[in-house]
Amino acid sequence: MSQINLQSTRSFSQQDLQVFGLNDLAYVRPAVTSDGEIVYMVHAANGQVMGSMQNRESAFAAVLQQGLTALSVH
Repeated sequence: MSQINLQSTRSFSQQDLQVFGLNDLAYVRPAVTSDGEIVYMVHAANGQVMGSMQNRESAFAAVLQQGLTALSVH
């Protein structure tokens, strides 16, 4: 089995994430609302939006609370 490290996950495409771990992974990325506020979107590996949080730490905590592995996308 191949080792996956942080550096290798940075080059994952959405399709790679779907194949790799749809039920195990979620990713967090910043987004800007129409009001100019920065929020942190939580996405399932297939790209489906699962929610948004006011800060990055809360987004990662929510992912971990659901038993998923969090990846940061920026």
